[in-house]
Amino acid sequence: MTDVETVRPAEGPGSVAVGSRRAWLGLGVLLLPVLLVSMDISVLFLAMPTLTVDLDPSAAQQLWILDIYGFLIAGLLITMGNLGDRIGRRNILLAGATVFGIASVLAAFAPTAGVLIAARALMGVGGATLLPSSLALISSLFPDARERAAAIGVWTAFFAGGSAVGPIIGGLLLHHFWWGSVFLINLPVLLILLAFGPFLLPEHRAGVLGPLDLPSVALSIGGILPVVYAIKHAAAEGIDPEAIVIGLIGVAVLFVFVRRQRTLAEPLLDLRLFGRAQFSVAIGSSMVGMMSLAALSYLTSIYLQSVTGRDPLAAALLGIPMAVAVFICSMSGARVGQWIGVRATFVLALLASALGNLMLLGVGVDGGIGWYLAGSTIAGIGYGMAFTLVSDVAVSSVPPERAGSAVGISETSFELGNALGLALLGSLAALVFRSGGDYASTLGETIQDADDAVTHSAQASFVDGMHVATTVGAGLLVLMAIVAWVATRRPARAG
Repeated sequence: MTDVETVRPAEGPGSVAVGSRRAWLGLGVLLLPVLLVSMDISVLFLAMPTLTVDLDPSAAQQLWILDIYGFLIAGLLITMGNLGDRIGRRNILLAGATVFGIASVLAAFAPTAGVLIAARALMGVGGATLLPSSLALISSLFPDARERAAAIGVWTAFFAGGSAVGPIIGGLLLHHFWWGSVFLINLPVLLILLAFGPFLLPEHRAGVLGPLDLPSVALSIGGILPVVYAIKHAAAEGIDPEAIVIGLIGVAVLFVFVRRQRTLAEPLLDLRLFGRAQFSVAIGSSMVGMMSLAALSYLTSIYLQSVTGRDPLAAALLGIPMAVAVFICSMSGARVGQWIGVRATFVLALLASALGNLMLLGVGVDGGIGWYLAGSTIAGIGYGMAFTLVSDVAVSSVPPERAGSAVGISETSFELGNALGLALLGSLAALVFRSGGDYASTLGETIQDADDAVTHSAQASFVDGMHVATTVGAGLLVLMAIVAWVATRRPARAG
């Protein structure tokens, strides 16, 4: 049975929201956690230099601070979606918001890098409940297909735009407050959700389901994290026995996970969906797009502060054109797909993103801000168009009874792509930076007490690393555009 067929009437005040004008108020409430979850992926980019001074994290800890959040979200999204079917989407949404808020306070006042990593991990657990629940509840709030499509478009725009506006909000806060303020900003938003959610959101439960497969949950997390750790360790310390052994353990666990999913009647991850070309193209586009976007946002945030010497607010203001481009094009991407076809729109969007990344080659130690502004804006146009199509194409390329699983995989690909971008492309940039001279682990540590000659040399090495990482990101985007053109031979429905 599908979720639509098995929705139980809501009890209490939430039921009045379904099919009524108040449904749009409910959508407004649902956009709050979506914005927070995506924003908290990137909000730390500008805070890292000042956070590094206060907590003195190692290079490996810096990467864990940034990406443990995204990896736990990616690993738990499908699990939390299944759990929401059993205990109620609104229930798990409000419970997750509470966990997210508590973890935000712990992160804001973390005394050490280790505590901050633990708090970010807890935020990831809470955040994993928010995305699938909010998207599923839109179907309950808007029974009309046209209104539902418009609501999902707005949801996608806020999700895609959140990661772009994160550094801007972070810059504004850091201009007036300490780095912990980027976490405390979550609290008033979550309080609004907790106060109005029970009145504006209907409860949503599927029918009778089998028990949640806990071994699959453990295998998915137990496979992803060792692989990522091995990659980061190899980038920071070189390929050594530790990296090889841990990486092989992670691959082995993921192999067992895949084998188990093929035997379950109700798998956490329905691998058969990837046999559909359109579905695979959509998932691949979201993952590659988020990989390159995460690397671009992270590396340029450091460049604007530690190379050009701008303060966090000035660096944040330079990110506004890209944020606006991502948000606007996320709203209009489906319409472009209707005009020229989804296949052509995916290719155009991926190539525009690649062009924007390549334009960063014009950025240097002594100039090139114009290249950054133009390149990031063009990339934002491409990212916005691509991301808004992903959920629709993923869902439309599978039978209706499997749409819920497709949405879970789609959201997971966004989060996993973001985390992989930081781990892989971020580590690649760090490797190039350290190969340029006898420098500390990070650019900030290197230039803190260095003379002008060492500072300029280190900044040049960092820019070289940024160029390599963004160029590799552009190459992946071009490759994905070719795959989309070849594999998607029939245009998918745009909406």
